[in-house]
Amino acid sequence: METSKAHSPIFRIMKYTVTDEVRQKSFIIMFAVCSTFVFLLRSCYQGHYLVNGQLLDAESVTTTMSKVIFHVIGAGLMLLVALLSMRVFRRDRDDGMQSCILSKPFTRQQYVMGKIVGLWALSVLFMFILHAIVFLITSIDLRVALPEYLIASLLCSLNLLFAVIAVLLLSLLMPDIVAFLSVMVIGVVSFVAEGIYALSHSQVFQAMIHHPDAHIQPEVTWWKVIFYLWPKLSGLQHLATSLIGGEAFQGLGSVYPLINVFFYCIVLGALLFWRFGKEDIV
Repeated sequence: METSKAHSPIFRIMKYTVTDEVRQKSFIIMFAVCSTFVFLLRSCYQGHYLVNGQLLDAESVTTTMSKVIFHVIGAGLMLLVALLSMRVFRRDRDDGMQSCILSKPFTRQQYVMGKIVGLWALSVLFMFILHAIVFLITSIDLRVALPEYLIASLLCSLNLLFAVIAVLLLSLLMPDIVAFLSVMVIGVVSFVAEGIYALSHSQVFQAMIHHPDAHIQPEVTWWKVIFYLWPKLSGLQHLATSLIGGEAFQGLGSVYPLINVFFYCIVLGALLFWRFGKEDIV
């Protein structure tokens, strides 16, 4: 009974957060634009693709294009959720809603938790709907069922939680737009670094740079340390897409991005609760 009473304020704040965001015209426009964009991507499945001179079969085309669209939706939703999160605290403060809520028997931790859960739940539902549209297109139009697509969507939702917590935290320390851009830079660096790492370990690249006089690089370098400690947002998306098409599991190292992003969510969440506890509520 005490647990349900403690959770009740969080659910009420979450409900208010979701309702407030959905009523925004900008959210409705973004949802309509994204849904239309996903529907327009249907034409990508109709083309014929050649790899090494061989024509890909329909199932291979469907799986490959679905993975590409999955990445586009995942990256796009991180951008949108960062936009939604960057003005949450300021809007509540300017409207007087923040002081109104905290004047009631709600703690600051419950307020922050309600905001996090509300924004995350809304963004996860948004992304799941877009991925479900792709799932329906492949299942009905192309007769190729990809049930793992929806499981991958839920796994990728951890990236959205990271974006929510990081933007909320940084919005307390700097202007809203700077907080948004900072998280976007973290995401871009993650995707670029993952691409460079994959390219540097490809067989083609290794064959190009290999020669007898090449010096052996040290096992640990500052680049490798930064690469492994940086938020693995891109790595988590690749882990999610590996479920699509049944790719082979590559050991415990493949789940490191999941552990990495989850760890960042815990640490940044703790910092967010601590920093908001020091805010002056006007």
